[in-house]
Amino acid sequence: MMTVTTDPAVSRKRFFRKASAAAPADGAGADETAASSGEAKASPRALLPLLPYVLRYKGQIAGALAAVMAAAVSTLAVPLAIRRMIDFGFTSESAGLINQYFFALVGVAAVLALASGSRYYFVNSLGERIVADLRSKVFEHLCRLDASFFDTARIGELMSRLTADMTQMRAGFTTTAAAALRNFLLCVGAIAMMIYTSPKLSAFVLIAIPVIVLPLVASGRLVRKRSRAAQDTLADATAYASENLSAVRVMQAFGAETATAHRFSASTEDAFQAARKAAFARARLTGIVIFLVFSSIVAVLWFGAHDVLAGRISGGALSQFLLYALLGASALSELSQVWGEIAAAGGAAGRISEILAIQPVITAPPTPIPFPSPARGEIRFENVVFSYPSRPDDAALNGLSFAIAPGETVAIVGPSGAGKTTLFQLMQRFYDPSAGRILLDGVDIKTADPAELRKRIKNVPQDPVIFGISMADNIRYGKPDATDEEVRAAARRAAADEFISALPQGYESRAGERGLTFSGGQRQRIAIARAILQDAPVLLLDEATSALDAENEVLVQTALERVMSERTTLVIAHRLATVLNADRILVLDGGLVVEEGTHASLVARNGLYARLAKLQFETGAAALKPEQAAE
Repeated sequence: MMTVTTDPAVSRKRFFRKASAAAPADGAGADETAASSGEAKASPRALLPLLPYVLRYKGQIAGALAAVMAAAVSTLAVPLAIRRMIDFGFTSESAGLINQYFFALVGVAAVLALASGSRYYFVNSLGERIVADLRSKVFEHLCRLDASFFDTARIGELMSRLTADMTQMRAGFTTTAAAALRNFLLCVGAIAMMIYTSPKLSAFVLIAIPVIVLPLVASGRLVRKRSRAAQDTLADATAYASENLSAVRVMQAFGAETATAHRFSASTEDAFQAARKAAFARARLTGIVIFLVFSSIVAVLWFGAHDVLAGRISGGALSQFLLYALLGASALSELSQVWGEIAAAGGAAGRISEILAIQPVITAPPTPIPFPSPARGEIRFENVVFSYPSRPDDAALNGLSFAIAPGETVAIVGPSGAGKTTLFQLMQRFYDPSAGRILLDGVDIKTADPAELRKRIKNVPQDPVIFGISMADNIRYGKPDATDEEVRAAARRAAADEFISALPQGYESRAGERGLTFSGGQRQRIAIARAILQDAPVLLLDEATSALDAENEVLVQTALERVMSERTTLVIAHRLATVLNADRILVLDGGLVVEEGTHASLVARNGLYARLAKLQFETGAAALKPEQAAE
């Protein structure tokens, strides 16, 4: 697995700093943006942490290396045969020997063809396998990051890293890596054979190598910067598109299609300009190297021609030297292009490494304390203080304390921003309080395994999430081993069986992305069925019947009351009429419990709850017709 030693807090800051700087205001600032966001990450060294993924497949690596070496050796054998033919001459006496050399060349071609085909198979299958493993690893890692990361992360940016960056890395692990190795072997082999053929002419070539390599190194840094800038701007455009397409109904409702399309066009134009600059830098690097390489070959050939005239070298040897020089020059020029591609893959690998370097803040302790069995469902908040990481100066809870007995149904009410939803977030340990403790069945939840904690708490949110899978799988989400009958029983108890059975394929019908084709009430009943199936000792209801019509609200409320009677239940209530039968009501304001009691006692106290109740009930009565109000 990939290992990183970066401080998790520093890794998060680096990730979000780079994400926020992903799209420079204009094309001219792209290089500076990339440089400030960590130039080292855009170098081929960023590929080194991926070696453990590569080394899992030693057999395929050995096959690829053998094929690449066979292709390189067979290519290097061709000039030897050509030298022999030239030196022996094209006479009738040497016809048999020439035939042998031609047959040998056919054999070399066969070896080259077989080796090239094998190289393509081994390298491409290995690259696809590595990237598939890495993509799975990154997604699994993202699934385990805590809520505070996703509070500020852009999903489109993350999807870009899972797609565009992975595609770039796949190219780096497949054709680019094979081409780099093949051209490196050809270059080294050609230089060795040049020295063997003519040390004098080889000296001229070796003197020219630094002249060729220095521009390659100098220009490589610019190529890396611009490749990174191109990837960042593309990620920004992808994030913007993902965000707006996920809210297409809102976009169309506000008539923002044209403005949104224009803004996306501007983002794609930024991405194009960055990609164009990266292509120009790479093209300039390639042109410079090719010119220097072949100019040096012409110069060496001039010296070699004079040696042939002076009798110091044969025409066949000069031809052999020239062919090796051409092979070496071609390999070196190819390496200049491959280097840019490897640098781009290094930039993508650096972006992937940034994600894998981020560690979740919410983790299980080394030795988790187990919850008691059987579960009781006792909940206690002790002086809990909390601020969201994105708003550290705005305290959501200010020393919140209360206790809930096993099996008790407690309603949480209060004005907007009082801390009701925050309370639910902390109970499920999506965040940790900055002070105080939260206990479940006497166990401080920070000392327990979060996975075990969440098995004991199930939540029905006000805006439930429905996945684009079958209705049955939506209900059994989180409990994949549930039987079909258990799924149907939970749906019946949530008053969802009737509309699910009426679908064309019943429980096997797909919900579609985010379940947007279903009404709010239908989505909420699916979420309720999901919670019923989990059968957890603690149930959290965030106004779970708010989207239901009067008839279905009665059905679902009856089902919920049966479920609530068997477990501890906390109900966030915005409509106070839904909590009249709660065992107790906690009134929150400013992150504190300011009142506590039953509906009747709180109304009699004439405090905040009484004002909220008066406002709601009088407003509701005013909205009724006179004869309805009288009833």
